[in-house]
Amino acid sequence: MKITPVILSGGGGTRLWPMSTPECPKQFLKLAGDATMFQMTLARVMDREFFNAPLIVGNAAHAEIIAQQANAAGVPDASIILEPCARNTAPAIALAALAVDDVKAPLLVMPSDHLVAEVPAFHAAIMAALPLVEDGWLVTFGITPTAPETGYGYIRVGDELTAATSRVERFVEKPDTATAQAMIDAGNHAWNGGIFLFRADIYLGWLASLAPDILHAAQKAMEQAEWQGVNIHPQEAAFAASPSDSIDYAVMEKADRVAVAPVSMGWSDVGSWDSLYEVSAHDADGNSLLGDARLLDSHSNLVRSDGLRINLIGAHDLIVVAHGNEVLILPRGHSQNVKKFSS
Repeated sequence: MKITPVILSGGGGTRLWPMSTPECPKQFLKLAGDATMFQMTLARVMDREFFNAPLIVGNAAHAEIIAQQANAAGVPDASIILEPCARNTAPAIALAALAVDDVKAPLLVMPSDHLVAEVPAFHAAIMAALPLVEDGWLVTFGITPTAPETGYGYIRVGDELTAATSRVERFVEKPDTATAQAMIDAGNHAWNGGIFLFRADIYLGWLASLAPDILHAAQKAMEQAEWQGVNIHPQEAAFAASPSDSIDYAVMEKADRVAVAPVSMGWSDVGSWDSLYEVSAHDADGNSLLGDARLLDSHSNLVRSDGLRINLIGAHDLIVVAHGNEVLILPRGHSQNVKKFSS
């Protein structure tokens, strides 16, 4: 059975200000190459031998940019569910699960603003998890940790189910550095990457028992939805009545048939300018440059500009970002504070 990709594209990307804005958040930006992160996500599921046309769930305010970028990426057959308001991932995924023709179809749920450097490894993990999914399991992909990151949630890996999957013992909230290091040293934890694989009917069944208000709101919104070509407009008042909750809190942490497929695939959520520096290509001096930039006697800098020329002399370990009439300059290692400027 083919997999239906569900691409979640409603995020605001406030930690990548000033380039990421409410009008054009980070998933629609070319931050790590010639394609946007949204287009890179689409590219991972282009093989129609294995994947159906994707189902995109995004902000109604971004309808035009979603359609433009999907067409530019060679994906004119995507269906687009346009959320009238933000209600987090559990309701967004419910809309997608209700929109598919075959409720037993596996859904591959992916954020649109993550990077995956090793796509074949990702595909292998998906195929290895399919037998469990067909048997009614909810599967999450656990990213092999490379450092004691405190900005990610973790998954404690339990008993082995298959050669490539294990039962989720528990989900762990974002830890402090010492706790994160201890979990990595123990060897039985993975980063929670927010990527899932399950049947539509199984997800809806868990919502019915664990979060019925979310399910009922999504059902009502889709029953009264307007269809305009490939665009689906859920009824606004019905969807707005849904509780706002993540799939992790609403379902994954409470359901009892949840598995994890550990995978090392060069993953990053690009949650800050610092994390973008870590996953970007660097020149011989350790600089990551995109846009018009001149550097002299400078090393280990991240420079991004979509207009202004950036000129650095004797600069080290800086983040410099120029967009429109805004310029951001800060030392590397301090980019978590950027969101304070984004409002």
